[in-house]
Amino acid sequence: MSKIWDKGKKGEKEMSFLEHLEELRWHIIRSILAIVVFMIVAFIFKGFIFDNVILAPKNPSFITNRLLCQLGDYLHTAALCINTKPLNLINIKMSGQLTTHITVAMVAGLILAVPVILWEFWKFFSPALHENEAKYAKGAVAAASFLFFVGVLFGYFMLAPLSIHFLSTYEISPDVVNQINIRSYIGTLTSICLATGLVFELPIVAFFLTKIGVITPKFMRTYRKHAIVLIFIVAAIITPPDVFSQTLVAIPLLILYEVSIVISAGVMKQKEKKRNELFNDDPSETESAAK
Repeated sequence: MSKIWDKGKKGEKEMSFLEHLEELRWHIIRSILAIVVFMIVAFIFKGFIFDNVILAPKNPSFITNRLLCQLGDYLHTAALCINTKPLNLINIKMSGQLTTHITVAMVAGLILAVPVILWEFWKFFSPALHENEAKYAKGAVAAASFLFFVGVLFGYFMLAPLSIHFLSTYEISPDVVNQINIRSYIGTLTSICLATGLVFELPIVAFFLTKIGVITPKFMRTYRKHAIVLIFIVAAIITPPDVFSQTLVAIPLLILYEVSIVISAGVMKQKEKKRNELFNDDPSETESAAK
């Protein structure tokens, strides 16, 4: 059996392919256990999860709805007053509320377990990294968790109320009455929050793609205009079809793109520094590079 790591941690025992699979299996098991634990917690606190989190964005008293309405009053426009009437939801299946309860608990467990999942996968890959690489990767785990939760909160507080208002009030004819199924409502809410959580990982993606040489800051600057178009397309996909919502999403994504360029430039600078140190320490490398 061939050996497939390690890149130089002294005292570390090399592991075979099957030993790596066994190690990965335990990291996956611990990640699943974390999801299950948080799922059980979310299942137990049903009242708080549904009344104060899941169902809150549709109510007039929700903080985003109130603040937008106050802004509308200040600007003398009623267009910003959203979700002014409570949205009534229905359940059309005998076991619908039970399965909805379980589904929401699973999604909540997955979201809350994201830091644990990222940590477990970092623990799996860390033995194959040099000491300085492991240090940066450890920070990347914290940064990725932070950005994911920021994205989820942005989707929950900003996009979800706008989407609920637009989709629940849109009508093709006054003769067609909207009766919103609870599963449809929750599906819209969770998809928005998860989508924005993943989209906010852009700087982390840029970090690793630069690390492995797929992109460079020069590449990102050259194709900035293309990226702006793509960002507005993504914003149009995950938001209601109105300019206000799309702009609301596009602005932080544009900021994240610029941050990603800075991060990519920092990674390239570190790679260049290490390359120079290597050439200075090894005369043969310097001679071959000169040739």
